[in-house]
Amino acid sequence: MIAVLQRVTSASVRVGSRTVGAVSRGLVIFLGVMDTDNETDARFLVDKILPFRIFNDGQGKMNRSLLDVGGELLIISQFTLCGDWRKGRRPSFVHAAPPDRGRELYLRFIALCRERGVTVAEGEFGAMMEVELINDGPVTFVLDSARK
Repeated sequence: MIAVLQRVTSASVRVGSRTVGAVSRGLVIFLGVMDTDNETDARFLVDKILPFRIFNDGQGKMNRSLLDVGGELLIISQFTLCGDWRKGRRPSFVHAAPPDRGRELYLRFIALCRERGVTVAEGEFGAMMEVELINDGPVTFVLDSARK
């Protein structure tokens, strides 16, 4: 499971003309589910992300977590994170989870975050979405559960 985290001051996601999710201070997480992923991968990333100290303290140092600052999450499925770009000129998505399994783990990831008391907004799995965000920093991290 691959998660791209972007620290934001605000973010929203639209499907067509309707806004389906929006947050203020917090993180946007673009989440890609690989064909080998399972709930252990989802739990690993949730356990890493929520206490991950990437928010500034009073001295401007990254010493505070999403939980510490009461931040929100906007979680968006993004199967293109699973693309293999190493051969040829067009990415291959053969290692992305099949849609049913991808949706199941995406929703489980969201549920695990909510179980920890975090406010979560979400995109629409499988939809063409437009994402707007203001990256705070910019601060961006890529986490891969296969690289524990």
